[in-house]
Amino acid sequence: MDGMELVGTAQARTEELPASVLEHPFGPEWDVYKVCGKVFMLLSRLRGEAIVNLKVRPEDGEALREAFAEITPGYHMNKRHWITVRAGEALDPQLVEDLVTESYLLVVEKLPRKRRPVDPDSFGQTREWSPSTPE
Repeated sequence: MDGMELVGTAQARTEELPASVLEHPFGPEWDVYKVCGKVFMLLSRLRGEAIVNLKVRPEDGEALREAFAEITPGYHMNKRHWITVRAGEALDPQLVEDLVTESYLLVVEKLPRKRRPVDPDSFGQTREWSPSTPE
């Protein structure tokens, strides 16, 4: 996965997430994605290289950093709760989509229930059809 594909995949996923908003509070060089006013993803370039910053659970961040050379502690972020993803051969679009979704849900679950655009416990889960399930 190259840098353009990394950024394109991450951006495309944010467009599918309810109440996701793009802002530029740090200037035009930083794309900042928020849900209900809270940041869940940042896109930029670092020394010419595309980077994606995403929120993670600390234990997941540690495992991801150990498994992928392309994933490092969050650039200019809390190193325990954020990761930076760079382009590389080990990454695939599904992993990037999953990381973006998880970052979004981590932010949503901290929102008051009445402000949540989705239920973080069930978002993205598909219901299995059964004869008693209405279509």
